[in-house]
Amino acid sequence: MNSILIGIIAVVFAVSALVTLWRIVVGPSILDRAVAADVLLTLVMCALGAEMAINHHTRTLPVLLIIAAVGVFGSISIARWVARRDGDSS
Repeated sequence: MNSILIGIIAVVFAVSALVTLWRIVVGPSILDRAVAADVLLTLVMCALGAEMAINHHTRTLPVLLIIAAVGVFGSISIARWVARRDGDSS
């Protein structure tokens, strides 16, 4: 029963990641790609968190913190870049 649940979780994460990668590739705008990149980082964090819960350890917690920081700083950078670009065109 436990291995079936783990398999289902893995399939859900894999399908979600593929759909998210498709949105990153197709776009159509930079904001769509930025949101999809945030979703992909969140999926990676959830998968690592699920792995930690399943295997009863906290060794990958620093990796989760680094991924979270990269996501936040990336989102802030893209938002500032888009705001400057929109401000220059008006």
